[in-house]
Amino acid sequence: MNDFWANIGKLEEGTLLARFRGEGGRVCWGRMAGKDVEWLDEALKPTGRTSAAEGLVWETPLDPAKIWCIGLNYREHAKETNMQIPDEPCVFMKPRTCLVAHGESVKIPMWAGRVDYEGELAVVIGKPCRNVNEEKALEHVLGYSCFNDVSARELQRKDGQWTRSKGFDTFGPFGPALLLKKTLPTGTEVTTRLNGTVVQNSLLEDMIFSVPAVVSHLSRFATLEPGDVIVTGTPSGIGPVKPGDVVEISIGGIGTLKNPFAADQ
Repeated sequence: MNDFWANIGKLEEGTLLARFRGEGGRVCWGRMAGKDVEWLDEALKPTGRTSAAEGLVWETPLDPAKIWCIGLNYREHAKETNMQIPDEPCVFMKPRTCLVAHGESVKIPMWAGRVDYEGELAVVIGKPCRNVNEEKALEHVLGYSCFNDVSARELQRKDGQWTRSKGFDTFGPFGPALLLKKTLPTGTEVTTRLNGTVVQNSLLEDMIFSVPAVVSHLSRFATLEPGDVIVTGTPSGIGPVKPGDVVEISIGGIGTLKNPFAADQ
């Protein structure tokens, strides 16, 4: 694992790093190049092999040990839910068993009531930090990806805390690739489409707490470790999904995370 973090640190900033299934189900690394993927070896060096991205079976960009999440972090989303702007980030966690990759199905528990999509920006930590200030927080960021914080809304209200409502297996689509970059422009768009129709569209500048602020806040009470994922909150426009729906989350510079929804028991 130490070799991996050393190797990933050698990749050029702006690289779109992805994982997918190779021959025999082996997990492989690749670098996105338009509609193609350039295969990388275990040291993350080019192999000279290229494949069309469309035909690949995807894995999540990383296997995080911890998934930190921030609730109510866009001003317009606070308005649509009639909630006050929080004084500090609202923090919760999702289990890693919620993760599914680009293209995989999200299973809707039909007994759980309304289930919503929530398109979000995910931040991946690259260097450990504890009690880091905002000015130095981005030094610990490895990159960014797309995330869908799928939520069983009625259970969220019923329970008061959010572990069950957001922790179901498959309730964490993540991918398709990891953009290796320390910072994103505040003008970066986060867009969610439901069956091809835009339902969420916002800029990062609408965030109440910026990425550096969120990283700093989390590090005040917990050590952030390489590979930790921070899901930074959803814009306005949340809504329900049903079996047969397809949700796409696009973030400028990263790509589009697309997942179908299906019924579960």
